[in-house]
Amino acid sequence: MARQPASGDRPTVKDVAASSGVSATTVSRVLAGNYPVSAATRARVMKAVHELDYVINAQARALVGGGPKTVAFIVHDLVGPAFAYVGQGVEQQATAEGRLCLVCTSHGDPGRELELIELMREQQAEAVVLVGGGSNAPGHVERMTQIARALDKSGSRLVLCGRPPLGPDVPATVVEYDNEGGAYAITSYLISLGHRDIAFLGAGEPGHTTVDGRLRGFERAHQAHQLPITPRRTRAITFDRESGYQATRDLLAHDRKFTAVFAATDVVAGGVLVALREAGLRVPEDVSVVGYDDIPLARDLTPELTTVHVDHEELGRTAVRHALDRDRHAMSQHTVLGTHVIIRGSTGPAARP
Repeated sequence: MARQPASGDRPTVKDVAASSGVSATTVSRVLAGNYPVSAATRARVMKAVHELDYVINAQARALVGGGPKTVAFIVHDLVGPAFAYVGQGVEQQATAEGRLCLVCTSHGDPGRELELIELMREQQAEAVVLVGGGSNAPGHVERMTQIARALDKSGSRLVLCGRPPLGPDVPATVVEYDNEGGAYAITSYLISLGHRDIAFLGAGEPGHTTVDGRLRGFERAHQAHQLPITPRRTRAITFDRESGYQATRDLLAHDRKFTAVFAATDVVAGGVLVALREAGLRVPEDVSVVGYDDIPLARDLTPELTTVHVDHEELGRTAVRHALDRDRHAMSQHTVLGTHVIIRGSTGPAARP
């Protein structure tokens, strides 16, 4: 029976060494698995580890090159479906690469995001993956660039997953999707159906990469077809169902001339559909509705939602794969995945006045 440490004390390497009759150095070598040790010695050490319920210090083990390395991913929240699917892709690829995942949430706070990156650098994460859009304010971008260089010097990597590059010559892996192109395509589709009065719900405060890209696509489609945009039909909201619901009710209270709604996310579109239904309007006969993301919710709505498909899981997998194997993917440290329109039952020809 292994000798137990003093009551209330956590067992140490020295306790394991004393119980197994070997040196502390030998115990460390057995636990790290990076030095030849006889099978009999290994068996004695591991028996003492189990009997003492000794817990390996993962951070110390990482310092000597033993044990699994970590991939950290920082996300706005764990509730948003799009974030969750990107995170799932990150975790799947990290596991396939033999890494552990650390999950952090920024709650949309750029300052907290920076703090978390610094913390993950201190934890010696092999890659720090930022999931989803972020601030493109000059001060934030400058600080993020500094952090990217610091991570690179320490052998780690900053990974931007679902947001554009910080700038030329910044050592970061970028895997984004054609955010603006998807918005352009789905707006153009509405225009092809005869819609000329289209409301856009999702134009938040300038300076957020996801919001800015979708609004640019919406505006560019109007410009390409020489159509004006009515400012009062472009609403700044947060990306949740309640915001979509309230913004639609407000639109209906002041302007019933719109024939289509472009909701910046599928979740927002869910709120839009409820508000239109409560107002006695039919979708798509009276108003067409489109979303963005193509999360499973899009197929559960009534009617099923026309939307822009983003392969969120592949986004996460590609980000980790390219960050961890930079030699093989040296020419693809900035990758843009395609998006495409999925046509379902929530869109139809513009209603005649």
